Amino acid sequence: MIGGIVGAAAGAASSLLGSFGRNAALKRQIRDLSARKDANQDWYDQRYNEDATQKADAQRMLAMTEEAIRNRNRQAAGTAAVMGGTEESVAATKAANAQALADTASQIAVAGDQRKAQVESQYMARNDALDDQIGTLKGQKQNWADMAGNAIGGAAEGFKAGFGLG
Repeated sequence: MIGGIVGAAAGAASSLLGSFGRNAALKRQIRDLSARKDANQDWYDQRYNEDATQKADAQRMLAMTEEAIRNRNRQAAGTAAVMGGTEESVAATKAANAQALADTASQIAVAGDQRKAQVESQYMARNDALDDQIGTLKGQKQNWADMAGNAIGGAAEGFKAGFGLG
């Protein structure tokens, strides 16, 4: 009789202590994953909202295009002055150069949109993976709670049997 009671009490205590410890560990893991989700959100907000024209490669591309345009405009003006070209030919060259600059800016915008799509895809994949991990941990937490409840129920049955009540 006393052995059954002691065994039931020891089993219940062991289950409770194990459950509390495991529950605390699962809470820490969930908290850590939530912090990673926050960091992922911060990364996304920063990267998605970056101005594509302010990136170093875009600035270099624009500067090189502008320099090439200035050189062509000077060359067109010099050629017109020396060979007696018309203002229309210089204006046509300047218009073509302006179109080249607009095309460069358009290419930068397209590349920026592609980068945004890639950032969004990466963010969603990371976020989904973190949500899955959090869901798994919450499921484990519930399983441990159920197991602890079952162990306590088993201990109660052991007490009843030990006292001849069951």
